[in-house]
Amino acid sequence: MKTYLVTGGAGFIGSNYIHYMFGKYGDSIRIINVDALTYAGNPENLKEVEGRENYTFIKANICDKDAIAKIFAENEIDRVVHFAAESHVDRSIKNPEVFVQTNVLGTAVMLNCAKAAWELPDGGFKADKKFLHVSTDEVYGSLPEDGGYFYETTPYAPHSPYSASKAGSDMLVKAYMDTYRFPANITNCSNNYGPYQSPEKLIPLIINNALQGKKLPVYGDGKNVRDWLYVEDHAKAIDMVQEKGRLFETYNVGGHNEKQNIEIIKIIIETLRETLSDSDPRKANVTEELITYVEDREGHDRRYAIAPDKIKAEIGWEPETMFKEGIRRTIEWYFAHDEWMKHATSGDYQKYYEEMYAEKLARAGEGCL
Repeated sequence: MKTYLVTGGAGFIGSNYIHYMFGKYGDSIRIINVDALTYAGNPENLKEVEGRENYTFIKANICDKDAIAKIFAENEIDRVVHFAAESHVDRSIKNPEVFVQTNVLGTAVMLNCAKAAWELPDGGFKADKKFLHVSTDEVYGSLPEDGGYFYETTPYAPHSPYSASKAGSDMLVKAYMDTYRFPANITNCSNNYGPYQSPEKLIPLIINNALQGKKLPVYGDGKNVRDWLYVEDHAKAIDMVQEKGRLFETYNVGGHNEKQNIEIIKIIIETLRETLSDSDPRKANVTEELITYVEDREGHDRRYAIAPDKIKAEIGWEPETMFKEGIRRTIEWYFAHDEWMKHATSGDYQKYYEEMYAEKLARAGEGCL
């Protein structure tokens, strides 16, 4: 039975990965989930697996080297899947130091603890141990609107404190692979969407606001392009990289779903209207009249697009979920988990939303933009 140490497993992608792995492997694997349960970690994401004998949750911060070393000392860890990170660009602009602390120092702690646990006296490593660092396409910077793609060989050019901190963590992993021949891989993925995503992020924010008849804030002209990847497809890619990928390699994971932000919002509105029954009073709220353009985010990259050629050629992975189908599944999930959304949008979320959007929306309403 392989033991997986998953960091940030109570977050959006991490929790989906854990659900995927139990769905695929059942009782033949063990998962230890380490999460600090900050704003991004939601224990409700994993209610369905809490009772499993082969699942353990440990509340700890990845920057706490004593806590992480203790986990390695008390368990024979075979796989590390390192999701844990501060990941919201808007928050990184407000408080960059936290992103450097978690994303760079936290990754260094994870690498050092895994290295200490797996290293042999001759400087090699125990057989069949693997560390996978989950990163983002944002480390590559921005692409021109008229073409081009991110490849594994694309030079890093991060523009936000978030992407800069992730670039720093990637560089650490690369350094450990080069210096120590540490058994690791890096994946750089495009924008994920799907169940359990924090309502701070674009798609669940738009779904939640539209159902309540609230304004739908759109940065700038709404024409920034992202490549959208359904989160279950990403979970599958991570598993395949760990089992089939060549050690020391980076693999880009993209969705072949390029969309402008304004397109995303209009597709969500259209899908909500198709999904809601005529008798549902919320349907009348869901119109494009809610779209409100607000002052653009600082350093807002114009376009991201990943070429997942390498992962397809070497491992056989490719995205399976086209956006229209994925967004329909996502909306149906949020409909079926109304209580989850209510809990996720209470308390600290309201404070965050006011700080991020209230003033911009007010200024937009006054015709200041």
